[in-house]
Amino acid sequence: MPHQIEFPVRSTDLDFIGHVNNAKYLEYMEWARFDWLWQTGLTLDELQRRAIMPVVVNITINYRKELRIHEQVVARTSAVELGEKSFVIRHELFNQEERLVADADVTMVMIDAHSRRATEMPAELREALSAELAQQ
Repeated sequence: MPHQIEFPVRSTDLDFIGHVNNAKYLEYMEWARFDWLWQTGLTLDELQRRAIMPVVVNITINYRKELRIHEQVVARTSAVELGEKSFVIRHELFNQEERLVADADVTMVMIDAHSRRATEMPAELREALSAELAQQ
């Protein structure tokens, strides 16, 4: 089952047209991604302790429907693909009516914080991604 978090659209998320700014959709997905990672035990402190960082190298996003002030957003995150040093996750944003408003595939690479080079991902992340992919 995909990881899920919910939050409201705030006034600071709007652009001059009165709907959520396109960059905010990416920010919503980032919130979901951080929460998803933390659920595997990879908190910011833990990543820093291990001197590793998950880095976004590609995002392909589809904007499907506008969001407006005070709408409730549901962000779902699920695994799509698993490599040795990289992985792909899908974010889907829904409004309170369960209508898909945006989706994106995000490719991430785990890098060593010192060398800034790709490195193998932590075992618990690999296991969580593998388990999720096996359920699909």
